[in-house]
Amino acid sequence: MQHYNRRPRRKAEFIKPTNTLKQKVGSGGLSDEILNKAQKLLEENTLDFEPLANMYLASLLNGIEMAKGFSPADDTEQVIANMLYPAMQLKANGGMFRYSLVSRISDKLIQFLEVLEEPEIEAVEIVLAFHTTITAIIQGEITGDGGENGEELMTALTDACMRYFELHPERLPPAN
Repeated sequence: MQHYNRRPRRKAEFIKPTNTLKQKVGSGGLSDEILNKAQKLLEENTLDFEPLANMYLASLLNGIEMAKGFSPADDTEQVIANMLYPAMQLKANGGMFRYSLVSRISDKLIQFLEVLEEPEIEAVEIVLAFHTTITAIIQGEITGDGGENGEELMTALTDACMRYFELHPERLPPAN
């Protein structure tokens, strides 16, 4: 898969923990009744996403602050991972709480972070723009895809990433 016409330097890794409950009860499919109940629970979810989102946004901001102080002596992968992990959590949880625009924007942020060579200041400013955008969406309680405004936000963020890559081709892995 290519991100912004570039091959990723790193992959956001999903770690699948051992499912001890499944080991105890065995394997097999779920009945339609159980699946329907689970779907209904997701659709009728009234839990507020804001506290959870704010926790991940605070973690992302902490990662951004650490990246602003980046020096060549720092562990590049760890500094980027400090921004990548909360972005992955926002992407994963956004859809469950009907904030699909947060999931889409977080996915674009993940793609951006996966191709960065290092967290230099211009790149970190773009990550901060993603953070600010997601924060505004959460505070404005903009659920769903955000409509036309959501598309404009996606386009603006994608364009910012593309401009960065066009200005700094030396910092990118080859396109393939």
